[in-house]
Amino acid sequence: MPLIFITGPVRSGKSRFAERLARDRGGDVVFVATSQPDPNDAEWTERIARHAARRPAHWRLVETARDGAPSLAEVARDADAAQTLIVYSVGTWLAARMAPGVDPAALEAEAQIVVDALLATRAHAIVVGEEAGWGIVPEYPAGRVFRDLLGRAQQRLATGSNATYLVVAGFALDLNVAGRPIDRA
Repeated sequence: MPLIFITGPVRSGKSRFAERLARDRGGDVVFVATSQPDPNDAEWTERIARHAARRPAHWRLVETARDGAPSLAEVARDADAAQTLIVYSVGTWLAARMAPGVDPAALEAEAQIVVDALLATRAHAIVVGEEAGWGIVPEYPAGRVFRDLLGRAQQRLATGSNATYLVVAGFALDLNVAGRPIDRA
């Protein structure tokens, strides 16, 4: 099934664009929330609530970062061809997996499993990711690990997708029209 990958900076319109694509397709939509909820963070809680308020009530929600929840790879593997999955997002999935002392190689292996599952899902998948590499090099090792793992995972998703969009300032740019992946040149 087709996989659409959407990337761009914070507050660029990525999630609204993904939601529009899913609404336009119609049918059974599963919103896969990957962020780690934090009841002690009022701003984060409000941000999640704003996203939820925008979604149609008939869309099903699956939260992968809660205790006992299915993993993102399991959700992708278990989805059926009639479904549209909106995965929001690769960066929040990775952030939820980061922990003090995490082994970067193990986390990279886990990211590869997730990317493989998303690329192989039977569902129509719309995967949202964040651009984290356009700014300064993070001062702390964990920040560099996060940025590098996110960049590699998203390159694999983008090059394996049927369509890739860069969303900037509310505009979705079709990267498949604008260029081609460097390793397919």
